[in-house]
Formats: sequence, C-alpha cells, structure tokens
Amino acid sequence: MLCTSMTQQVEQMSSVLRNEDLKEMLESNKESLKLEAMKRIVGLIAKGKSASELFPAVVKNVASKNIELKKLVYVYLVRYAEKQQDLALLSISTFQRALKDPNQFIRASALRVLSSIRVPIIVPIMMLAIKEAAADLSPYVRKTSAHAIQKLYSLDPDQKEQLIEVIEKLLKDKSTLVAGSVVMAFEEVCPDRIDLIHKNYRKLCNLLVDVEEWGQVVIISMLTRYARTQFTSPWTENKAFYDSDSEEKKDQTEAKPYIMDPDHRLLLRNTKPLLQSRNTAVVMAVAQLYWHLAPKHEVSIVTKSLVRLLRSHREVQYIVLQNIATMSIQRKGMFEPFIKSFYVRSTDATHIKTLKLEILTNLANEANISTILREFQTYVKSQDKAFAAATIQAIGRCATNISEVTDTCLNGLVLLLSNRDETVVAESIVVIKKLLQTQPTQHGDIIKHMAKLFDNVTVPMARASILWLMGEYCEKVPKIAPDVLRKMAKTFTAEEDIVKLQTVNLAAKLYLTNSKQTKLLTQYILNLGKYDQNYDIRDRTRFIRQLIVPNEKSGALSKYARRILLAPKPAPGLESAFKDRDRYQLGTLSHSLNLKATGYQELPDWPAVAPDQSVRNVEIVEPCPCVCTESGSESEEESSEDSEKTSSDSGKSSSGSEKSSSESESDQKKKKKTKKAPQKKSKPAGDRYTEIPHCLFPQNDSKKPTFRTSGISLFYMSFQVTTSSFGPLKTYELLHHMTGKGLSAKYHFPRQPCLYQPSMVAVQVILTNSSDHALEEIHIGDQSPASLNIHCFNTIERLEPGASVTVSMGIDFSDSTQAANFQLCTKEDQFSVSIQPAVGELLMASTMTEQDFCKEQGKLQGMNEASATITMATANASRQAINKQVLSVANVGEVPSSQNNFSRFAGQTVSSRALVLVSLELSESSGALLTINTEKSVMASMLLQDLKQALAQA
Repeated sequence: MLCTSMTQQVEQMSSVLRNEDLKEMLESNKESLKLEAMKRIVGLIAKGKSASELFPAVVKNVASKNIELKKLVYVYLVRYAEKQQDLALLSISTFQRALKDPNQFIRASALRVLSSIRVPIIVPIMMLAIKEAAADLSPYVRKTSAHAIQKLYSLDPDQKEQLIEVIEKLLKDKSTLVAGSVVMAFEEVCPDRIDLIHKNYRKLCNLLVDVEEWGQVVIISMLTRYARTQFTSPWTENKAFYDSDSEEKKDQTEAKPYIMDPDHRLLLRNTKPLLQSRNTAVVMAVAQLYWHLAPKHEVSIVTKSLVRLLRSHREVQYIVLQNIATMSIQRKGMFEPFIKSFYVRSTDATHIKTLKLEILTNLANEANISTILREFQTYVKSQDKAFAAATIQAIGRCATNISEVTDTCLNGLVLLLSNRDETVVAESIVVIKKLLQTQPTQHGDIIKHMAKLFDNVTVPMARASILWLMGEYCEKVPKIAPDVLRKMAKTFTAEEDIVKLQTVNLAAKLYLTNSKQTKLLTQYILNLGKYDQNYDIRDRTRFIRQLIVPNEKSGALSKYARRILLAPKPAPGLESAFKDRDRYQLGTLSHSLNLKATGYQELPDWPAVAPDQSVRNVEIVEPCPCVCTESGSESEEESSEDSEKTSSDSGKSSSGSEKSSSESESDQKKKKKTKKAPQKKSKPAGDRYTEIPHCLFPQNDSKKPTFRTSGISLFYMSFQVTTSSFGPLKTYELLHHMTGKGLSAKYHFPRQPCLYQPSMVAVQVILTNSSDHALEEIHIGDQSPASLNIHCFNTIERLEPGASVTVSMGIDFSDSTQAANFQLCTKEDQFSVSIQPAVGELLMASTMTEQDFCKEQGKLQGMNEASATITMATANASRQAINKQVLSVANVGEVPSSQNNFSRFAGQTVSSRALVLVSLELSESSGALLTINTEKSVMASMLLQDLKQALAQA
C-alpha cells in the first residue's frame, strides 16, 4: 500500500511538471515550440492520459496562422470541447471565422468543434454552420456537416424539420465521401422518411462500391429496410396451386409468374462484388441483405464469403457463427459442402466450439450423420467440461431428428454412464431421459441400469431426471422404484430443491400404483415436505396430499388423481437455441443477444402489392435545345442521308457525304424497303431513367450545357462543358475479323457528352462484315462485372458482306479504368470483348477563367494534389505542342493564361463530376513542374504518369 501511494504521488508530481513545461511552450513566441508542444499533447491523449488542464493554454492558439499547429489545436478541442464548454464558448467567434478558412480541413475541424459544444444557446449558430457546410465545395466538409447533423439532433430534437431539409440536399450529393455519412444522419434523424430515398435509390446503389467501408455497412442496412417496403417478396415464385378447384383458376395463377423489379435486381447486383471486401462488417451486411431480399436459389452465393470470415479473429468468428447457425436451420444445403470448416479445433474458445457444434447438429442428415457422430465421439472426451456436455446434448438432438441413428445414439449415451467424469454422466442421464420418452417400452433395461447408478450420481439435475423416469415408468420397474424411494426418504432433507420436488412426485405416483409397499414411505415424505424451508415444496406437498389421500375435505378432484399424475406425456422436442432468432435481422445486436436492443428497427414485411415504381425515376432535363436524330444503329447510308438535316457530322469528309448522297433514288428506295422498321428495345434491367432523345449539342458556345462540380447545389459558380479541340481520335481494336468469324469491330471515344446518361462515357463502335455472307442480329450479350451499367446499341437486324455501320454506346465506368467486359453476339455466335478506357477518356473538358482556376486549385491542396518534375522533349517546348500532347492524353479544356510559362487545363470526371485541374509550369531549362489537383487521388497519379510520358517523348 505504501509503495502504491508513493508511486501515485510521483506520477502526480511528474504530471504537474510536464503540464507546466507544456504551458510555457504554448505561450512562447516561437511557432516551432508551440507545434512541438501540441504534438506532445496529442501524444498524451493518444496514450489515454488526461490533458484537460491545458485547455486554456491550447485554446489561445486556435487563431494561429500556422496550418499544422491549427490542425493539432482542433484535434485537441474536439476531444475536450464538451468537457470545457465555458472556455470553448469564449472562442466561438474564432470557430465561426474558421468556417470560412480556405483550407478544407480547418473548415471541417471548426465545424466539428462547434458541434461538440453541447450548449443549447448556440443551436442557431450550429444550424447556420451546418447549412453552409452542406453547400461547401469540399466533399470532406460536407461529410463533416452530415456528422454534425446527428450531434445537433441529439442536442435539440426540435430542429428536426430543418435538419431533414439539409439531409435531403446532402442525399443528392454525388460524392462517395458524403454518401455514408448522410445516410447515417438519415437513419438517426428520420428513418421513416423513405420518400427522401426514392430519387436517390439508384444513385446510392451505383455509388455503393466506391463508398468507404463504414458507409457501405450503413447504406446496405438502410437499403435492406427500403427494399422490404418497395418490392414484392421473391420467395413466392415457385408456388403452384395444384389443388385448385378449377382449371380456370390454375390458368390465372400460371399467367402471373413472379418478375423481379429491375431496381430490386440492381441492388442485388451492385452489392454482390462487396462479398470480396476485406472488411468483415461489409461482408456480413451483404450476407444479411441477400438472406432477407434475394430469391432462395441465389442466397447460396454468400456461403463462401461467410466461411472465409471464419479465419478471422475469434470476436469476428463468434458473430459470423451465430448468423450461420440461424441460417443453417432453414437452409441446410447452403453450408453442407463446407461442413469440414465447422469442425472444432483444440485452440478454439469454448463459445466458438459450442457454436460450431450447433451448426454441425443443424447440418446433420442421413448422408453425413456417421461422419458427424465420429466427430462427436472425440468431442465428448474433451477436457472442456462445458463443451463435452454440449456435445452430449447435440448427440441427443441428432437422435431425435434422425430416426435411423436413434438406437445408436442411445446406446452410446448409455456407455457414457460409466464415464469417470461426473458432468458427462449427469448430462447423459438428462439426454437419455428425454430420448426414452420417445420409445419407453423398448428400454426397460436402460431404466434399471440408471437406477443402479443413482447412488453414484451427485448432480441435482441428473438425480431429478432418474427420479422422474422411475415415477413415470414405475409400472415397468415395480421392484426397483420403491427401493429408490426408500433411499430418498433417508436423504430427503439434504437434497436440492429440484430433487425434493421429483421425490414428492415419485412418492405420489407409487402411492397410486403400489400403495401396499409405499403408503408409509409416501406419508413420511409428505410430512417432511410439509415443513420444508422452501415454500414451493411445502405447496406441492399440500397439493399432493389432498389429491391422492381422500378425506372429508377433499373435493371431486381426488377422483381424477391417477389421470392427472399418470397421464401420458408428449416427448419433449430437442430444439436448437437459434430456432427463434430469425425474428431479428441478421447481423444486428438484437440477433446476437436474442433480445430487442435499444434502437433496433424491425424489418418490415413484404408488401402484398408493390408501390408505384415510377417514384424512383429521375428525370434528366437537358439545359439546351437540341436536334433529334434516329438511333445509332442505322446504316452508314442512312446516317449520310440524315447529315443534310442535322448540324453536326459523324466524322465523314464532305466528299464522302457527296458521294453517298449521289446514289440513285431507286437504290435508296430498295434499301428502305428491304430494311425493317426500327423497333424500340427495352433498356437493361435496372435502367429506368426517363427516355431522352439522342441529341447533338449545337456548336454555339453560349448555349453549351453547364454541370456543377461534385453535386453542389447551393453555389452558382459553374463550369461549361466543352468539346475538346483536339482533332484526331485514337481507334482501338475491339474484335479481329479472324476471331469474330468475319465480324470485326473497332471503337473510339468521341469525347462528346453521352446522350443516354450524364454519368456515362460515350463510345462509338464501328462494326464491319468482312465475311462473304450476311450477319444477322448483332447485339450486346452478357456483361461483366454484373454491376456495370452499359447502354447497349439497338440490335442490328442484318449487316451485308463488306458493309460497315457505326453505333453508339454509353458505359458508366464509375471513374475507374476497370475494363468493361461484354459479349458481342450474332445470331449464331458470341464473342467476348473488352473496352479498357484510358484515364484521360474518363474526363469531360471544362472552361473556366484563370481566376476561377487558381481559386479552385487552392481548395484542392494536400492529399488532393499530385505533382512531378519532368524533362520536356525539345519538340514539345511551344505552347501549341504542349496543348496537343495534353489533349491527346486527356479530354480537358484549355484555360487562358496571362503567364507565358504556365499552361493550364480543366476538366471534370464524367461519373462523379469531380473537378480535375492540370497545370504545367515551364522553367528556363527544358524542365517543367506538372501538377494535378483533384479529389480522385488514384486517377491523379495515373493521369500524371500518362502526361509525363506524352510530354517527355518527341
């Protein structure tokens, strides 16, 4: 004790001295000392030590101009603002000024500190700050505003309506950084407002793969509940009414097969790739989504992923095994091929062993029971007594569920009665007692054997089980049962309560069946029970006495004593402990605890009739007038004929147009007659966006469509999307004519806004028939990955030998260079092809002023910036050459520059509208500094490499 108190005093003194040194450093005039002090303070916090005494000294530096120091100060303030509210309030004006700071991290940190001050008086200030941050250009700040919504709601629930308006705006945000946070705010503030999700449903499904792991779990959980309210059950598809009264009714039933809603399929398709996630919570979230939403024949795709998680830490194993135990009760076939994965290892903890045992028991059937029982024989010998007892219960369940092995299991349990381990013997007796109830007439010898062991059994539950068997089947052991009662009369007062109750029951039953031998014993035991300390035993004794011993006070009930006590009893069912857990959603805390936890939201039942699916349609409004043309599946002759009516050409020269237009009218009429009328094809599943005409944007710059960056809706500054001035386009081979059996295909990126969806990259494919026979029904087949969103060209009914046709496609690459794999099909053949985009083709050119460029570049610093020094080729020294090389690599627009040594370019990513800024600063030598600023760090590094290679080569 003395040493402990001295140690504590020494620690306190050292803490005081350390705090004094840190205060001096924080009050110093040198920025370096302040920065070092803050690093030490943050280090102390990370170690779990208190630094709250330094709050006054730290908060003075909140207005420092040093960015690194300011960041550390905000880290400290977020930690202690709630504890030191009064001091934090004194600096609230500083926090408000920091909300306007050019650095996005400072703005976010200021909002985080402001929302951590839990004082009702600043609620209006917090609300204003959240609204401003929700419209910030930085997705990191918008993400922080979504986090602040939850804090403000817990502080003042009356602000709910205003917060819902902010949530509604943030739900429209296209940044993957914001999606998870705003859905979490939605779940916290207004989980019942599913009307806010309708328009954003498809966007959330498509963004899901790119959202951070924490956000993926939250979004999947929310979409699971949403889907259960908007789609009909997929589990009714195989129902058939064979017993219908009339053929007419049967015909009506068959005429309406289940058809899955495309949006339902979209959710399942986009979550499937996440089964490969390294995050176990994401895999578990997808598994529960498939369990609750997918057709029964598709649920099995989650099996391998769940089994893979069993290699994780034991905490993860415990949760996964709990969910598998619930799933294996209803669908054994899912996990039967992986039964060896659930074999118990010697290094497993007891709770892991028990869960694996539960799953093995659920998976047992006639085919594998012999293998499982051999495993169980080993488990019974385990030194872990609790596990050995659980194994005996599992053997009992197998014997009950599979009648072919009932006798085998029963004989094995009888052999365990001679085990030296008291726990094993006791559990065996309890299980045997339950099994004997299923067929008692065949096992009189087992009951006699258990009676002989009675003196050696000390576990109360086992002794009570033997006494119950003696009483229930006393007529089958008329000589042994009275002797057992005699022994119990001697030790009655020393027995446990449960044993005493069964002794009273045995005495009553023997009194009714063999009163000559047991009358006195019964009266003796009833007298002992009459004065027992436990009131349950006293009540039971009085009841039994009045029931079996008739007297003047006894009523009519005593006449039915035999029918009451000796009535045949149904055999107990040995059921899994996880049988009723399916009432809770898989993967939730409530499912793990098997009780409803605080905040648990019930999974809705499927609607009988699906609500209107048009609520999820998003209308795409074109901001400019346009000239409509026919589908891109027309032949070259028709496209050249239409070129006279449209303002833009498909890339042919004027001479080619004149040649094609000079064809005779008779030839034109013949072709029109032989050609079938174009038919509208339905869009792929999940693509229900409003149909828009295939438009060609006019060349007038003043009417070009504008796109806001990063989904921001509250700022009016916008950047015009332009057509790149770079002329020649690279053409890539899609299918060689030898591989395609005469069909060849080439493709290029026209660098025009896609006409089908704004998030798609436009691709033009030139199909040529190099064979000597016509090719029919050329179309797009299966796609990979399944989550890929492709707008296919309409089926080409017939392509004559030597003819070519140019068709348009739209592919949503989701700002990734991952290849789009699909099948190019004819009537007879299928060919696997792949379109691999260069990173520069995932951009759309933008125009902005030099002032706007510098302003936006200042907001995209730090981790949003990638730069490299390159050695320029001599031929690329001029601005014209630089522009040519840059535009050959990336679809960006040139930004006018007032500095001769600077070349600047601007663009946006097609899918997420993230701003991409490219600047090149030339030095006096042949070197240059190439800088790329964008939120897409991976894209920035890839683009940097491509530009370095292009500018360095002659």
